Amino acid sequence: MQRGLALGGAGIVWLVLVAPIATLLAHLSPSSVLAALRVPGALTPLAVSLESGAITLAVLLAGGMPLGWMLARRRLPLHRVLETGVLCALLLPPLVVGLLLVFMVGPDTPVGHAIAAIHLSATNTLLALVVAEVYESAPYFVLGVQAAVGAVDPLLEEQALLLGDTPRQAARRVVLPLAAPGVAMSLAVAWARAMGAFGAVIIVAYHPYGLPLQIWTTLQETGLGSALPFALVLLVVALPLPVAAYAWSIRARARRLG
Repeated sequence: MQRGLALGGAGIVWLVLVAPIATLLAHLSPSSVLAALRVPGALTPLAVSLESGAITLAVLLAGGMPLGWMLARRRLPLHRVLETGVLCALLLPPLVVGLLLVFMVGPDTPVGHAIAAIHLSATNTLLALVVAEVYESAPYFVLGVQAAVGAVDPLLEEQALLLGDTPRQAARRVVLPLAAPGVAMSLAVAWARAMGAFGAVIIVAYHPYGLPLQIWTTLQETGLGSALPFALVLLVVALPLPVAAYAWSIRARARRLG
């Protein structure tokens, strides 16, 4: 009886979660999608989103990976304070993040003046779009890396050190292979989050248009029906990487279990 109720509840939740995707597909036809995408300039926001997303992932790998790793191994001073800071960034509403970014990197701030000296701007530029996407996606990636690395038994790393590996070799040969599926899943989630970033983006990077802003402006100008094809494009761009990373993590877990 209890198992049946649990399965029924799980089925209802699953249906509720996938209902928006099913609704999107039900209200689109191949002809309507092709007609929308054939409009001159319709795919420019896609190129902008792909470029900014790729740069965002590079920034996360360069900065977020070491932070998540050291948080997992507690190799930083004031470990709990730093962890709390990441959690606070995660909990900030994206719109609030955008407002605060104006006061942090806007043209009238010290940071804004510094980057203006090298002919850059953190508002309404590709750089601003990347900054907004990094702030919206970084907490997910850092906490995901922390969880993935933290799930690797530290004794395995210690044994590698006893066998003669340097700390870097132990990390590369032991920790990274075991944590890789979780890290990949975290990176995929960050990618999807960056692709769909809107709240901070609309404040600091209204131009150049990425896919979320294209959906918003199309909705405002010509209505709901004309915005749906671009919503499908966003789904197609954002979804494959998380699905692939999830499949890899399932396969890796199955191999570890024998």
